[in-house]
Amino acid sequence: MKNLEYSVIYSDDDIVVLNKKSGYLVAADRYDLESPRLDECASKEFGPLFAVHRIDTDASGIVVYARNQEIQQALAVEFQEQRVEKKYHCLVNGHPLWENLHVDLKLLPDGDQRHRTTVNQKLGKIAVTDYKMLGNCGPFSWIEAIPRTSRTHQIRVHLKENGVTIVCDPLYSGNQKPVRLSEIKRRWNGDEFEERPLLSRLALHAYSLTFTHPKTGETVTYRAPYQKDMDAVRKQLAKIFKIDPIGEDC
Repeated sequence: MKNLEYSVIYSDDDIVVLNKKSGYLVAADRYDLESPRLDECASKEFGPLFAVHRIDTDASGIVVYARNQEIQQALAVEFQEQRVEKKYHCLVNGHPLWENLHVDLKLLPDGDQRHRTTVNQKLGKIAVTDYKMLGNCGPFSWIEAIPRTSRTHQIRVHLKENGVTIVCDPLYSGNQKPVRLSEIKRRWNGDEFEERPLLSRLALHAYSLTFTHPKTGETVTYRAPYQKDMDAVRKQLAKIFKIDPIGEDC
């Protein structure tokens, strides 16, 4: 039976690498007691799993878990010492004017009444993100984000502070309009009352992780294919605008 919460990218006796759906917590969260947890779902297949990092609940994509406490400690150190390269892909509203963007703004988690992360140069913690434009597609653009630190909602907040919002972001965008084929395809002959959105959730995907396997010492890279909804948008935009954010990785 196909698992609906995640797909397995890789597993061995020490680590499990999963591709999670949007809407799942990586581990317990004191601010979110209602969302389902990926670690609990996957433990039915793999046994106890130990979290070593997190990605936003609303985001989809790659998550690595340790299968014992020794590996958990080793991987946690890699993440804490910023020796893990994380790449995210996101679909944003509009066309940023830059090709590459480096953002260094201190962030304060739980900075307002909505528990959002806010920029606070006095009380915040160092947060650094590098962005790369992958291509413009009509009303949208594909962007690659490489967070150099691991702050809550870092990618989303750093973009917002530079006038860019991720499609369907419920917290940091005033525009939560879903992506519909009728609005991006010039000749669309469907029924507007029956049309279902291609994408109606946060368009942020944790695409790849590169780290040192704690047991073998080998540098490994794992990629998470886009989830079905985000991949449908990718395919349609690539067909219309000839821009594909994953190119040869497809």
